[in-house]
Amino acid sequence: MMASVKSSSEKKKTMISIVGPTAIGKTALAIQLAQHFGTEIISADSRQFFKEMAIGTAKPSTAELATAKHHFIDSHTITELFSTGDFEIEGLKKLEEVFQNHDQSIMVGGSGLYVNALINGLDEMPDVDLSIREKLNKQLEDEGLAVIQNQLAELDPEYFERVDQQNPQRMIRGLEVFLSTGQKLSSMLSATKKDRPFNIIKIGLNTDRAVLYNRINSRVDQMMADGLLDEVKSLLPFRKYNALNTVGYSELFDYLDGKHSLEDAIAAIKQNTRRFAKRQLTWFRRDEEINWFEPDQSTEIIDFIERKITEK
Repeated sequence: MMASVKSSSEKKKTMISIVGPTAIGKTALAIQLAQHFGTEIISADSRQFFKEMAIGTAKPSTAELATAKHHFIDSHTITELFSTGDFEIEGLKKLEEVFQNHDQSIMVGGSGLYVNALINGLDEMPDVDLSIREKLNKQLEDEGLAVIQNQLAELDPEYFERVDQQNPQRMIRGLEVFLSTGQKLSSMLSATKKDRPFNIIKIGLNTDRAVLYNRINSRVDQMMADGLLDEVKSLLPFRKYNALNTVGYSELFDYLDGKHSLEDAIAAIKQNTRRFAKRQLTWFRRDEEINWFEPDQSTEIIDFIERKITEK
């Protein structure tokens, strides 16, 4: 795949990967880099794929989207299943198109599984016993997510710590693989790296935890001011779809069900988003190839990337 990206007389193309926790400023940096290098952006945020989810996913604004061409934003509907394997295949095809006209591309997102799929590729996932999946889905319906979470935390703690614990499909996926094969899903995610016909420069953004948490809390307040509750109300008919089993939506569905107050729901969104950011950092810090910067160091980041491209 992508054999046309490079001829024997050409240097390899370069994909610049930008990762980090939610609310750290990845979108702003990606746009700045896309403008600097005159290229396009591949989004690796698994929630921004879906057209129906806008405010709660912190998608780039209309103005931001107009400043640089983005791919995989509003590309699917919540009624579609768009897996990491699908993203690997479609993402590589899109990269090939971008590299026809540009020497660099930008990938940005905080969804570790999707970033990993495009950079390292996915191992072949084993077949699972569908009766086990059915049993787990029934258990989820009857006993709630906490029971599933506790089982997974015991059987595959590495996977449990690395993914969105509020996402029932992710939790059940980890459990069904272990119960079907006796192998941990965490051991399959990056056991082998596929060769890619382009260079990869990895940039990570992070800052002081208190500063990050304040940014998260402020973003949630802004989402509510922008109409997140109305967005969630409009999605009530689709609430069973997996895309909506995520932070910012689940808590407000619970509020609409009368399970707690709006104030408590907003506090839960902030708390769960902070926990999610912590898991994102745990995931990305395992990758020693990531070069870490503060979000206000865009000049230093551009200089660093320019040097790396020259070296390669």
